Amino acid sequence: MRWQNRRRSSNIDDRRGQRVSGTRAGGAPLLRLLPLLLGRKGGKWVLLIIGGLFVASYLGVDIPFLSATGPTGQQSASYQPSAAEQELAEFTAVVLADTEDTWTQLFQQTGRAYQKPTLVLFSGAVQSACGQASSAVGPFYCPADQQVYIDLSFYQDLKNRHQAPGDFAQAYVIAHEVGHHVQNLLGISTMVNQRQGQMKQVEANQMSVLQELQADCFAGIWGHHADRFRQLLEPDDLNEALVAAAAIGDDRLQREARGSVQPDSFTHGSSAQRVHWFKVGFDSGEIARCDTFASLR
Repeated sequence: MRWQNRRRSSNIDDRRGQRVSGTRAGGAPLLRLLPLLLGRKGGKWVLLIIGGLFVASYLGVDIPFLSATGPTGQQSASYQPSAAEQELAEFTAVVLADTEDTWTQLFQQTGRAYQKPTLVLFSGAVQSACGQASSAVGPFYCPADQQVYIDLSFYQDLKNRHQAPGDFAQAYVIAHEVGHHVQNLLGISTMVNQRQGQMKQVEANQMSVLQELQADCFAGIWGHHADRFRQLLEPDDLNEALVAAAAIGDDRLQREARGSVQPDSFTHGSSAQRVHWFKVGFDSGEIARCDTFASLR
């Protein structure tokens, strides 16, 4: 991506180095200790222990409650990010700024005002209005405070564990979470939550898949505008995003974790679905084309 010398968003809350009560910042990821899956039962969110992988870990886990709410962390004065990490932080601020430009323009076209989200950088663990989270949950959006949360170490995991390297793969992560913010502003998230509360688990999972695929499509919309109007993309950038979308499909994660696939338990969509909907957004650049819920009407 041609991101150097671009505007950096000021809507960054840098909490790297903070320690959060009840969680060891920088300690062993929860993913390696106690894999969890968020489920919904009787209209309430519950934590379910499963063997294998936290299949809802990455890209689009907007979670009402991650754990019991505790006190906020305190900044560690001794925390010194490496030069590589600081460059990632600057890159993230540039991508966030560009999503702001895209969605401000698109909202203006429909007579709306875009409310810019704050992006929280953290290391190890973080306290949000949705609860306390370990970095093992991956990037997530909290609708209660309208903030995106990212531990920059996730990008290394994306590259090494999921074989999805490249800066545009990283940008896709940010754009997907911002896509959840857009859903929140448009009232889509509220609609999904209300309908899920009246559904059985399998149906609620299907609603979650449609919501996540729409966030992928919204990420593609940002990519379309970043490429067409600001020429941020370089050759092969699009392929980096598609590889990342495929890498975190539910079917691939489940197959890697336990050697089998259970479609009824999907919460984010298959690799093919995630790639398809990102491309729909990228090719069209239009919000109307991202109606993943059309099949329900």
